[in-house]
Amino acid sequence: MHYYRYSNAEVSCWYKYLLFSYNIVFWLGGVAFLAAGLWAWSEKGVLSDLTKVTGLHGLDPVVLVLVVGIVMFTLGFAGCVGALRENICLLKFFCGAIVFIFLLELAVAVLAFLFQDWVRDMVKEFFENNIKSYRDDIDLQNLIDSLQKINHCCGAQGPDDWDFNIYFNCSSESKSREKCGVPFSCCIPDPAQKVVNTQCGYDVRKQVRCWELGVCHVLCLH
Repeated sequence: MHYYRYSNAEVSCWYKYLLFSYNIVFWLGGVAFLAAGLWAWSEKGVLSDLTKVTGLHGLDPVVLVLVVGIVMFTLGFAGCVGALRENICLLKFFCGAIVFIFLLELAVAVLAFLFQDWVRDMVKEFFENNIKSYRDDIDLQNLIDSLQKINHCCGAQGPDDWDFNIYFNCSSESKSREKCGVPFSCCIPDPAQKVVNTQCGYDVRKQVRCWELGVCHVLCLH
């Protein structure tokens, strides 16, 4: 394989090793993400049965971790080797990929601004699909709980969105103990309690809502 390399370096050593140092950290970060993602999949048995990847109807957060890890690993490797060996092809690939990612983010932001209603509907549908799979995957469950606690909300638009989940559905056919309830992450925490009450959401949708925050309806659960 042939690549272009100048006989005399046109970039100072300071810039060269600064770029290398930055990308080695980026590359190691990609390795860490990949290792974490593969470990999570091995714990869930996905590596031994890859059909489980398509078995989950919602988002598997591990897939997101692996995608980020692959991108970071590839860009970090290209930047490290390109800077250290002054490989013009790898440096062009590195710069082109960075520009492409920037333009992609810019295009997504512009389209999201121009088609706000469509994006809002898509996001709502996305969260509703993930609510359906809340109990199917522990990583997805932890992600939804974290989002609800951080944003102080419950469901995509309100607590009744949890009717999409068979465990929290209020239908008379449901035999779940969590029937007509919400996850504990919907509860307003009591500062006096040091231990999280994971059952605070039981039967709460049979009660009256008493607090609203933004577009999300938050139940007064202590």
